[in-house]
Amino acid sequence: MELFPPLPLESWRDTKETLHRFAQVIGKIRMAGSARRNHWWNVPFHLTGRGITTRPTGPTRGGDAFTIDFDFTDHRLYVRTLSGGEDSFPLAGRSVGDFYRDTLRALIHLDIDIVPDHPYPFDLPDSHRPFADDDEHRSYDPQAVTTYWHILSQVALLLEQYATGYAGKTSPVHHFWHTFDLAVTRFSDREIAQPAADPVTREAYSREVISAGFWFGDSNVPAPAFYSYTAPEPDGLVDRPLHPAAASWNASRGSHLALLMYEDVRAAEDPWATALEFLESAYRAGADLAGWERKRECPGGITDTTLRTPPAE
Repeated sequence: MELFPPLPLESWRDTKETLHRFAQVIGKIRMAGSARRNHWWNVPFHLTGRGITTRPTGPTRGGDAFTIDFDFTDHRLYVRTLSGGEDSFPLAGRSVGDFYRDTLRALIHLDIDIVPDHPYPFDLPDSHRPFADDDEHRSYDPQAVTTYWHILSQVALLLEQYATGYAGKTSPVHHFWHTFDLAVTRFSDREIAQPAADPVTREAYSREVISAGFWFGDSNVPAPAFYSYTAPEPDGLVDRPLHPAAASWNASRGSHLALLMYEDVRAAEDPWATALEFLESAYRAGADLAGWERKRECPGGITDTTLRTPPAE
């Protein structure tokens, strides 16, 4: 399998817009049926060997629990209960409205009494339109979705490797359905006051963070890219160097993102090492300026300092 295969946004934009809304439907069911975790860690998808999953959710009636899985090999949605019940349907050939109704039908069939609290898209241009009324988004190219899944899996492993270098509070590597990105976040545990922010944002950024991740392109960055940001942003961040040379600081919603375009990574002699170099340089820029404790860092995932190999003379 090719490492980091090509997937230009324009080659699957319509499919991505449909799949993004499919993911939001299931993500909102997960939100309604799961116990709330700090920084909304209960909400994102996690990866499986065939796609993405809500993880066990519930319990519902009778103490049963369930998972909802996107299978991007067979291109089906599966709903399975702890007691052995199962329902599924194909992902292709459905509008968002069809998908929403078929999902609710599957839940009812399995006696699962959970529905989205607000069955509308989140932070998308059609956020005023209920999922059930969306017959516009219906594109589904299985080949493009398979490529998306391959990239998602490879980047997840890269982010897992990046995550080994920090022993402080760190999120899982998880796939957010609201922005359709894959991310891992490091925390300093310094509490941040955000009186003017909405409750969702306040919870997500209640502590100082440096987040790293990948998205597949959107209206703001119309191509796949690796990214990193520090929140709140320390003074002088954009003056700090990024590596490799193709990386840059970019203005975004009043702060700045470190960006390295996916095509620049693909063109590198060692794409894996190049992406890791970028993430580490962006982390170092934010951590140094924000005064993060170096003792939280653990190269190679080793926190026992007696086991670390001393640097060569």
